Amino acid sequence: MLRLSKVLSALLLVGLLTPTAASGSGSVVAERVQKLTRASPWKQVASVPVKFLTHHPQGMVKIGDALYVSSVEIKTPTKRFPQPVDGYDRDTGEGVGHLFKIDMQGNLLADLVLGEGTMYHPGGIDFDGRFIWVTLAEYRPNSRSIAYRVDPQTMRAEEIFRFNDHIGGIVHNTDDSTLHGVSWGSRRFYRWGLGADGKVADVSRPPESLRTLNPSHYVDYQDCKYLGLRRMLCSGLAEYRVTPEAAPFRLGGLDLVDLAAGRPVHQAPVPLWTPAGMDMMHNPVWIEPTASGLRGYFMPEDDKSTLYIYEVELP
Repeated sequence: MLRLSKVLSALLLVGLLTPTAASGSGSVVAERVQKLTRASPWKQVASVPVKFLTHHPQGMVKIGDALYVSSVEIKTPTKRFPQPVDGYDRDTGEGVGHLFKIDMQGNLLADLVLGEGTMYHPGGIDFDGRFIWVTLAEYRPNSRSIAYRVDPQTMRAEEIFRFNDHIGGIVHNTDDSTLHGVSWGSRRFYRWGLGADGKVADVSRPPESLRTLNPSHYVDYQDCKYLGLRRMLCSGLAEYRVTPEAAPFRLGGLDLVDLAAGRPVHQAPVPLWTPAGMDMMHNPVWIEPTASGLRGYFMPEDDKSTLYIYEVELP
């Protein structure tokens, strides 16, 4: 296994420490993702203990030599109702939303608190070359969300719009000046027009008029990134049980989604697990190109997290 310092040195030499969308490497990632199969040989090259309490990480982008990770700090867990109440299956619970800035040695550099009231659950995040996009939602389906863009240099957030559904991930389509979101469990795709002034005019329309249904049920998306040419890459997982009482088996995967068609064009499982058996795609994921393949950054564990770095060579 390579030492982390050697990995970073190699990255600097080949110029791959730039954001995927901003550097134009998104098309390379998309091309190589389409070569992935369930037999692709991912190999671990580094693991870095994160040196602070991470709570429940959600999304991740890599900008230069820093990671930005969204996370929810749960103060009071949600409780399910015996019967739905006002269309909800559970209460709101209590929590705090975070956007962490972390160096490659696992040190906390900054902590931006986001959200408002019951909207404290951040989702997957995206970086468009200038801003990080993140949503904060109630921790229950069919609820409410706030969308922010964050300047990674100043760690200042600007609210862009509010929406009447739980948006669990958002990307900025810089080709069409649109924003695309996924709902709780990624069962719905949303699309909003983004004006030159940074405002979103579509939010007053009924949610039903802005969404299409995700035709794929292979995995639920956790973290999505815009790759250019109207495509986004989503990572996620699905949980399977032999019986309702059995321990779950979790399998993660990557979906390359055509935003114009509203459907995946390539899907590949990623059969990687931590030593304790947690699937690597469980929480935040960042994928970037190498000289001849892909490199993945994974942070699957809650609270005491480890950053796992894997590479895969592709034909």
